[in-house]
Amino acid sequence: MAKGFAEEFKSIDLGVAFISQGKIDIQRYIDSPEEIQRLYKRTLWIVVLSQVFGGAGLAAGITVGALIAQDMLGTDSYAGIPTALFTLGSAGAALMVGRMSQRYGRRYGLSGGFIVGGIGAIGVVAAAMTDSIILLFASLLIYGAGSATNLQARYAGTDLATAKQRGTAISIAMVSTTLGAFAGPNLVGVMGRFAESIGVPSLAGPFILAAAAYLLAGTILWVLLRPDPLVISTAINKQVEQDTSSVEEEVEDRRGIFIGAAVMVITQVVMVSIMTMTPVHMRNHGHDLNAVGLVIGFHVAAMYLPSLVTGILVDRFGRVAIAVASGFTLLAAGLVAAFAPGDSLGMLIVALALLGLGWNFGLISSTALIVDSTVPTTRAKRQGSIDVWVALAGVSGGGLSGVIAAQTSYMTLSLVAGILSFILIVGLCKVPGRAWKFSWKS
Repeated sequence: MAKGFAEEFKSIDLGVAFISQGKIDIQRYIDSPEEIQRLYKRTLWIVVLSQVFGGAGLAAGITVGALIAQDMLGTDSYAGIPTALFTLGSAGAALMVGRMSQRYGRRYGLSGGFIVGGIGAIGVVAAAMTDSIILLFASLLIYGAGSATNLQARYAGTDLATAKQRGTAISIAMVSTTLGAFAGPNLVGVMGRFAESIGVPSLAGPFILAAAAYLLAGTILWVLLRPDPLVISTAINKQVEQDTSSVEEEVEDRRGIFIGAAVMVITQVVMVSIMTMTPVHMRNHGHDLNAVGLVIGFHVAAMYLPSLVTGILVDRFGRVAIAVASGFTLLAAGLVAAFAPGDSLGMLIVALALLGLGWNFGLISSTALIVDSTVPTTRAKRQGSIDVWVALAGVSGGGLSGVIAAQTSYMTLSLVAGILSFILIVGLCKVPGRAWKFSWKS
């Protein structure tokens, strides 16, 4: 039987990864739920460690990306281009990371994505030193791989989780990003001074930090993520199907996938559009770089820090309930950002914190729904494809936000984004079908 299983397993994508990990005793995990739980916990710790550094790398682009473009291009109208470029790059990277993870395992996909993102950050520094717009744009595209990988790492913790652990697993992976993501923006001033001391423009300083952080995150995953959780999960699923003739064939819930993806896309485009123009809005009202870093730091902390609680809420009250909460929170964020005085640092912190929290609610609830609705043999590919659409949503939000704000105002941008997110998310939650059979109660 073992020979037959090996031959069969070679026919699916993860066969390559399975063969490369031939020393792993799959039967040991099948026979022992305790072993699976030990590997599940170990995987989470490795993901946590990598995400601490991944978060620091992520924060650079959203903190000073728009400001670099503003300085190099000399206009606010195109300040959203950096966000659009690195989110466009993350779209392509999400697809590649997802497919590589499906074929070779999470270790290859995630470590490769972070390392490519680090190379992109190095390119941004070089572009700032040479004042090259072309190199800046190309490097930002490559830098986006780190952002895509940072998001996809949350799935690694769910590969071996039970249905009742998935929300919490996603949260643990995400909350670990908070440490690096909060520290990153608040090191803007320090990294700016460091950059100037070595002859690099100050705004490129955070990208020096991003390069080191992404490369370190990729190295951690490459060295430590063994055995690969997705390889083990897929192998177990395949053998259980062979051993148990009474087991029904698992079928994807396409409606659940669609709704989860839609909520994720909406929260992303709203978050990116307001976040991108906030640094420009602040500088136009006399705030210095440290103040910008403080606001973005609170924003990023709100994106990730509530994750542990959010995951518990998702597992306790269901996916749809927290998705609805996301709509209400994004509406509140848009209203506060729209009507907050431009010189009020406190109100801008509140607005961006609410924006991050709304994104957190939407991402974790929709991620859990997507995991619920997919099957192990195609899960990584589906997740990668969905993250492509999430990245493209970020492209549209980042690219259009500058134009909309320049042609109207930051107030209009924030108000429209908040209202639309509320209407769309609440509307989606009323869609009937099997997708929600487990949504109110895990």
